[in-house]
Amino acid sequence: MEVVRLTNVSKRYGRRQILSEVDLQVEAGELLALVGANGSGKSTVLKLMVGLSRPTSGTVRRSAQVVSYVPDVFTSHDRLSASAYLRHMGRIRGLGSGTARERSSVLLERLALTGGADTPMRKLSKGNAQKVALAQALLTPPELLVLDEPWSGLDATAHATLRELLTETAHAGAAVAFTEHSTETVRSTATRTCELHERALHDVSRPDSRSVSRSDSHSAALTEIVLASGPELDWSTRPEVVEVHHGAAGTTLVVPTGQHDAVLLAALSQGCSVRKVNAR
Repeated sequence: MEVVRLTNVSKRYGRRQILSEVDLQVEAGELLALVGANGSGKSTVLKLMVGLSRPTSGTVRRSAQVVSYVPDVFTSHDRLSASAYLRHMGRIRGLGSGTARERSSVLLERLALTGGADTPMRKLSKGNAQKVALAQALLTPPELLVLDEPWSGLDATAHATLRELLTETAHAGAAVAFTEHSTETVRSTATRTCELHERALHDVSRPDSRSVSRSDSHSAALTEIVLASGPELDWSTRPEVVEVHHGAAGTTLVVPTGQHDAVLLAALSQGCSVRKVNAR
């Protein structure tokens, strides 16, 4: 079932064109990762999805009645404790005091909030403030859950817990969309990946994109792409790229054979010079 759809959406801030004729459909049960360089428009797409921004042209349609959003920067309340803030947010969303208290306690325990739930929000570290932001988004089961770099600042244990929470939310029937720079996190979490590049959105998912990880790449057929020159790009954000090596000969990208065409096309479109392509 379709939860949100962007149709021919363009977004402009003053003279700056951020998005151009973007089409995107997100289904219930889907875990969508949006990747791309900083400033490519990932956060703008998320804000359009939840209604925090309006398109300059095109349409955005949502069937979700319960929408939850986690921004990239969470502004915590100065005086409230973490538990008081979450109980307050729960009541705003129609939960009884007891239910809000129980639900917030379970979420904070799973996320392992350091210092305890009665810690004033102003004293929380960035990572712990992020845990509260995640908890508030999950207080009531969302139909659309949108998160902007939700793993930022989290400790390793919370990384795994967040992945579990997002997967559980999708399995419960919600559409989940998030931005993330870590290729490994995208590969292990997303069921579909789209890349924003030059104001356009490209679906870069592959049927086997989650079957090859860095730990088992030696057992898969791989291709090495050696780039001799070009702009400095963070190739680790692309879900097809298994390894990135920098040396005197240039930058070597290791990708699963069968997916190298997409990476070559991206390299050439970015102005890179390809020295050679070898089967590994």
